[in-house]
Amino acid sequence: MNADLETLLALADDRLVLGHRLSEWCGHAPILEEDIALSNIALDLLGQATRFLALAGEREGRGRDADALAFRRDPTSFRNCLLVEQPNGDFARTIARQVLFDAAALPELERLERGADAALRALARQAAKESRYHRRHARDWFVRLGDGSDESHAHMQRALDALWVFTPELYAGHAEIRAELGALVEEATLRMPEDPKIATDGGRRGAHTEHLDHLLSEMQCVARAHPGAQW
Repeated sequence: MNADLETLLALADDRLVLGHRLSEWCGHAPILEEDIALSNIALDLLGQATRFLALAGEREGRGRDADALAFRRDPTSFRNCLLVEQPNGDFARTIARQVLFDAAALPELERLERGADAALRALARQAAKESRYHRRHARDWFVRLGDGSDESHAHMQRALDALWVFTPELYAGHAEIRAELGALVEEATLRMPEDPKIATDGGRRGAHTEHLDHLLSEMQCVARAHPGAQW
């Protein structure tokens, strides 16, 4: 698989998996406004994933469209980072996951907006506009919960500590991302976690946690039960 296709699949799979995770909050968020917000962010991410997968299918040249790439690949063929496949947990954990993802995702989209690939540039420009809202929304909640009550502070610190182990896959070689996050963590009156002694970074190579298996079995069940159906 060439580097161009790997890049497109990573962009698409991150958003497909995270969008599915956020959709699990529909009807379960702590307040109605947040139920709507998380559902809309999920729809944004799934739309981005569809567009990146469509371009990947075109360039792959094997006749696979976005649906085939989403619903007919097994876990080892997915190139999403490990962070996005982690379960939602409580609301604080979902927010922490979004903050950590957006910290790397938005700069990557902005870099692709300046690239030489016209088709990818157009998709990145559209995705970046939506991602700026996602980033602002998650960071507002991150600070509100971190600098809130003792209970909300404790929940957010636990979430940050638990998910930090998955960040080397996204932040390696990007000191500016870590510095920006450090300022945000300080604003939220939280403590930066220690870096993991062993980097957890197999997602881009297709080495995933068991959580992706469970997610895909649910997401792909209808398509696999009705092969050849058109959606």
